[in-house]
Amino acid sequence: MATGIDLNCDVGEGVGNEALLFPYISSCNIATGGHAGDVSSMTQVASLAKAQQLLIGAHPSYPDRANFGRVSLEMEKQGFQESMRSQLNSIREVLSALNLKLDHIKAHGALYNDLAKGGALADAYLQVMEPFRGECMLYVPCGSEFAKIARDRGFEIWEEAFADRAYHSDGRLVSRSVPGAVLTDPEAVCNQVLQMISENRVMCTDGSFLHIQPDTICVHGDNPEALEILKRLRSTLFEASIPVKNE
Repeated sequence: MATGIDLNCDVGEGVGNEALLFPYISSCNIATGGHAGDVSSMTQVASLAKAQQLLIGAHPSYPDRANFGRVSLEMEKQGFQESMRSQLNSIREVLSALNLKLDHIKAHGALYNDLAKGGALADAYLQVMEPFRGECMLYVPCGSEFAKIARDRGFEIWEEAFADRAYHSDGRLVSRSVPGAVLTDPEAVCNQVLQMISENRVMCTDGSFLHIQPDTICVHGDNPEALEILKRLRSTLFEASIPVKNE
């Protein structure tokens, strides 16, 4: 595990709350144009992250702005890889202009969930990531097949858990279409995170427990209660003597 827990947010997605959230997190994942974002938004959000001294990551997605990247797409390998390269090149150019370093890469939405299963998609994705190996890390789902594959191929990874999402017993996130899939009560989120960090487990929808050992924990920037959740979470972690990376 990283020294201290990393708190991350997916940002640059059009909500516009980054300046409020950034004092409470240690890393951010900036949308790179697949599901949201453009050069202007990437520049603005990266500048805010620089001022807050956050670790900055790319947040590539299936190229599907209409569905906000939350629908799985069947894509030819070449087209998929070209989209990934284009998105990553875009944010690298933005960061270079600001004299910033790309710290990590975290897939978004349906792509993130599809990669968790491994297989041909994970192979195609990691081929694109190969030039970044040794340069930046990958944020990957805790305990996933994708995490194992990436680690075996020599990538530095941080295993990620979600503060504000419900889990199935096989490690999948509960679909957002299901009531209760997104946690909005700050107390419930804090209890889940404490369990994740202190007990290395999370209670699933069927009442069972899933073993996880996260290096980084995500609070979604588009959660309507994101700011209150992060305020309460930082206070709760402090009281539990659990350091956050930028403290």
